[in-house]
Amino acid sequence: MIEDTDEAREIDAPLAGVRVLEIGAFMAAPFGTMQLADLGADVIKVENPDGGDPVRMIGPYVAGQSSTFARLNRNKRSIALDIKTAPGKRVLTQLLKTVDVLVENLRPGALAKLGYDYETVREINPRIIYVSASGWGQDGPLAALPGLDIMAQARSGLMSVTGDPQGDPVKIGVPICDLVCGLYLAMGVLAALRARESVGTGQHVDVSLFESGVSFTIWEAGRYFATGEAGKRLGSAHQATAPYQAIRAADGWVTLGAVTPTTWTGLCSALGLAELVDDPRYQDAHERHRHRETLIPAIEAVTALWTTDAVIAALESGGVPCAPIADTAQVFNDQHLTQRGFFWDARHPVMGAVRQIGSPMRFSATPAVRAAAGPLLGADTEAVLAEFGFEPDAIDELIASGVVASMNVPRLAADPSA
Repeated sequence: MIEDTDEAREIDAPLAGVRVLEIGAFMAAPFGTMQLADLGADVIKVENPDGGDPVRMIGPYVAGQSSTFARLNRNKRSIALDIKTAPGKRVLTQLLKTVDVLVENLRPGALAKLGYDYETVREINPRIIYVSASGWGQDGPLAALPGLDIMAQARSGLMSVTGDPQGDPVKIGVPICDLVCGLYLAMGVLAALRARESVGTGQHVDVSLFESGVSFTIWEAGRYFATGEAGKRLGSAHQATAPYQAIRAADGWVTLGAVTPTTWTGLCSALGLAELVDDPRYQDAHERHRHRETLIPAIEAVTALWTTDAVIAALESGGVPCAPIADTAQVFNDQHLTQRGFFWDARHPVMGAVRQIGSPMRFSATPAVRAAAGPLLGADTEAVLAEFGFEPDAIDELIASGVVASMNVPRLAADPSA
């Protein structure tokens, strides 16, 4: 059932009353502003009238619309505005006068070339929080280089510790640097809003895919700064403790983590490996990690004879943390997530009901917003301009000149399902 929660947006949502202007594309900025929109912020997505965010052009398509865009840009409004033109800049300047937050993930310096660097925008609106997301940050030797998620995963060291030891380099399956950069972006906005309550002025927030990736190397930093040893690929195994990895069963794989004394003895009891408890090689998690080459085969000598269901049942009975490895089709139909109402349907004027991944943030009093799917390009142009003081004749003139577009559905590649 599609939930109508406009009332939550206006009254109950944690960020109700906060207005965000997004000049973003692809992943980091849109994912970050999606978090803010979920929390009730009024996110206005500024897109070029000629196609808009490139994600609109990436399939699969439903009714001619990008399925991914409709999910990544939920709860937002779209204004189609050419900010490279003089009239477009005048419109953008008017918007910037009163918004709380500007979020951009263009290449460093791109907005500055248009006359909208932080110092200039601060003169327009001293209270604005100006957030820049980029591949490498706003300064430093790499700043001017293009930076995509896979490059950030490579330079951050994440790819050096991901995958099979004897295999080719692989990236993490999801664009983790893009996504975590978006989360840091949202957290930075919240912190800057809180700081503004005290000092009355905004500030510039600089987040990068590169540093977001490096921030995840907690265990690797612990090892390197203590021993000088670099991390390495260990497949599914943990960098510092064991057993904590995928274990082979007769019909698949099971993940387990038996790293405390209680869970270790529970594993040995559940699998009939009581002799391992007193083996000095496995006396603690550190020693077990050192002797993984003998420990894991000893465990798999038992589990490889059992089905995954049998292994899971035995480990759960012994109080050992464990889980099967689910594919995404199984995840999107997971009984636990379904019963908790994690998935929900957002309304869309063309696509109808668009199933959404829920927000992991659950509030007892101010629930996350569940309103609309990602908007059509320019769907809110006229409404937004009117809210910011533009008269109807001025809006009509802007539309006629092509500086803005209203309800301009982009032309997409052929969609077999359309």
